[in-house]
Amino acid sequence: MAAGTTHRDKAQDRATAEALLKAEGRTYAEDAGITMKNTPQPLYQALVAACLLSARIKASVATAAAHELFAAGMRNPRRMSEATWQQRVDALGKGHYRRYDERTATQLGDGARLLLDRYGGDLRRLRDEAAEDPDELRRALRRIPGLGPVGVDIFLREVQAVWPEAGPLFDRKAVEGARRLGLPDQPKELAALVPRKAHAAFAAALVRAALDRQVVDEVAQAQA
Repeated sequence: MAAGTTHRDKAQDRATAEALLKAEGRTYAEDAGITMKNTPQPLYQALVAACLLSARIKASVATAAAHELFAAGMRNPRRMSEATWQQRVDALGKGHYRRYDERTATQLGDGARLLLDRYGGDLRRLRDEAAEDPDELRRALRRIPGLGPVGVDIFLREVQAVWPEAGPLFDRKAVEGARRLGLPDQPKELAALVPRKAHAAFAAALVRAALDRQVVDEVAQAQA
């Protein structure tokens, strides 16, 4: 009986994960118009998005603001550093990222210059210096202005498909979403529910479940 119950629970968990991926299976990078690859530009854009998402502001506003920065030409550290502070503020404002726009505009400029000076604008060099060690990777990322512990988690969560040493990463907010959906709250157990290539999208979908009760209701309805 116990074994059968465990088997049914795991099957139910997989069904819930599948329903969630079907409804919300995209990363926040995708929402910002980023096609994730292990190349300098999308990695930098994911970093910018993580900085914006880590503030106490709606995720939809953060991704819209990232999209506006990129649309204004600030797609890489060189272009971000060459933009004026006012140009960065204006792009953030166009995405309705107004509460933290001035401070964030400064941090984005400072961060871009640090990346250019230390890594030639290529985050893969930061990864190489960290020797693909997750702890060292986190320490190196924390040196970037505007990227605190939450921002580091968001960045690594989003890039885990191309930086596998960062995963499986289901951060605190993703675990909160898992609990709301009745799923396991241990990252290894969550990782086992979906293919490795889907970990980033699954983690992002779990975050949406934590932030929006409607996502939980939609998944429940899909399984009814």
